[in-house]
Amino acid sequence: MTWVDPLSLIRAAQQGGYAIGSFNMHNLETTQALVIAAEKAHSPVFLQVGRAIVPHMGLRDAAELTRRVADASTAELVLHLDHGPWDECLEAIKLGFASIMYDGAHLPLEENIATTRRIVEIAHAFGVAVEAELGKIPDAEEEVDWTSYYTDVAEAERFVRETGVDTLAISVHGASGIPDDEVRAAIAAGVHKFNADTDLRFAFRAGIEAVWSEGDRQLETAVAEGRDRMVAVAVAKLESYGCAGRSAVLT
Repeated sequence: MTWVDPLSLIRAAQQGGYAIGSFNMHNLETTQALVIAAEKAHSPVFLQVGRAIVPHMGLRDAAELTRRVADASTAELVLHLDHGPWDECLEAIKLGFASIMYDGAHLPLEENIATTRRIVEIAHAFGVAVEAELGKIPDAEEEVDWTSYYTDVAEAERFVRETGVDTLAISVHGASGIPDDEVRAAIAAGVHKFNADTDLRFAFRAGIEAVWSEGDRQLETAVAEGRDRMVAVAVAKLESYGCAGRSAVLT
């Protein structure tokens, strides 16, 4: 396993005209799937510890699980906290995460800027890269006027300038369900890290359901099929993003 500098990956993606895949782990098998996909695609990958797993198992245990799986791999990987509130970001820095995403998007702009700036100051003192968010995500059942969700360009320029953040998450956020031509257009417009979770979870779920539809089967058989299907979807996304074959250690 090679833990790599997240910003060096982003800079390489900017120069090469591609994007890096950033995927959420949820348990042992999904973590394995992400690492296997990185190996199969010869691609660097951000392994994200996110909002779903932290309440379920705790940040420390999730990080330790992710590291344990990664340590058995030869892939280029980044341990990244996804959508962390203030306290989780501080804990992630203490736990040795290479990259954190502080989510203050729910705050008024001035407060978001102030808290993000402070997180950046703390994280940078420990060599940790910081991603932050400007914009908002609608609830799944919400009727959406998308124009009210787009990130304001002037606000984004001010936010980056005043916070010193390394990367910025803008609306629209996730890359699940996005056609390849729109992915390419986003890369051309300057997006060089794509988060995807829903498509991968659906693949994992489909594998479990396919096994259980056959009748009484071992849980391990079901999750193994879910893992295999998640690997396939993750590899396809890495190819779509253009980062397949970009690993310095696996090519």
